[in-house]
Amino acid sequence: MNREFIRAIEELEKEKGISKDVLIEAIELALLSAYKKNYGTSQNVRVNVDREEGDIAVLMRKDIVETVQDDFVEISLDEAMEIDNRFVAGDFVEYQVTPRDFGRIAAQTAKQVVVQRIREAERGMVFDDYVNRQGEIVTGVVHRISNETVFINMGKAEGILATTEQVPGETYTVNERIKVYVMDVKKTTKGPQIYLSRSHPGIVKKLFELEVPEIQDGSVEIKSIAREAGSRTKIAVYTDDDNIDPVGACVGARGNRVQSIVDELFGEKIDIITWSEDTETLIGKVLSPAKVEKVVVSEEEKSAVAIVPDYQLSLAIGKEGQNVRLAAKLCGWKIDIKSHSQYFQEYPEEVQYLEGEAE
Repeated sequence: MNREFIRAIEELEKEKGISKDVLIEAIELALLSAYKKNYGTSQNVRVNVDREEGDIAVLMRKDIVETVQDDFVEISLDEAMEIDNRFVAGDFVEYQVTPRDFGRIAAQTAKQVVVQRIREAERGMVFDDYVNRQGEIVTGVVHRISNETVFINMGKAEGILATTEQVPGETYTVNERIKVYVMDVKKTTKGPQIYLSRSHPGIVKKLFELEVPEIQDGSVEIKSIAREAGSRTKIAVYTDDDNIDPVGACVGARGNRVQSIVDELFGEKIDIITWSEDTETLIGKVLSPAKVEKVVVSEEEKSAVAIVPDYQLSLAIGKEGQNVRLAAKLCGWKIDIKSHSQYFQEYPEEVQYLEGEAE
């Protein structure tokens, strides 16, 4: 090695953020291992790399003692004082024992260490970058598809879109650009593994944050999301600003904001409702598009019965129970749907009360 090598290491420090001292220390340890492998296994040897010139020296250490018992690791005080009369027993001296052909081994070893550390540093930077982007949306390109698992090229890293995180009905083609949700990032021996999702509710939340300025600036808050990926999502929004319509802000002029999100999700239906802290009001809204006549709640069981007009019973329940299922998930309550006729056959005394409310 030489001065040019040291300069190259200094450039790496600037470009890759790898500490020069840490890198040289790693090279010294690797060179020591290489020396012991090729020239012996003595424990009283160290390798020193000059931080400025790049010169390499293999140094053997001997302890200074009054009486030598092992001349391989010890030197007498008298001999040591011939080198420097300031030595005393308990000090040590070092001799340079660098083999003539060690330069070739050193160059190969140093190159291997540098390449390895660059790879580790790059993996570390990718991990640090993406671990801080968990819960965000990134755009990538479909790189390859293997056994239905989709691998997404995101520039410096490749993400994994597992079958379980794909949206039923969506198909992916190589070189297609798609938005994905960064679900998890883990360190492995092969580098960082970035797990992506297209079905996570978080992708809907982030798409609204990107599309709706009122959500970005905090004047409109997303309170809850319930999603059955590829089919339907319900999202509840709230604002304490009387001058803002939270649903209107999310829908946009002529529906342009929500439509762009629907397009990104390949036609997934999205219901947007206004959040309410009043349970009866909230449950009445989350069952949209059905109209709810009355909500009877049980606080202890955190359950509710929603009464709907007879002709809207199937609408409130939804296809295969989807509407009521998403509504329950959105508000965190168990919801039972009953038609007007069903409920008042069971509780006829409630008829006058309901009719009074309707008036």
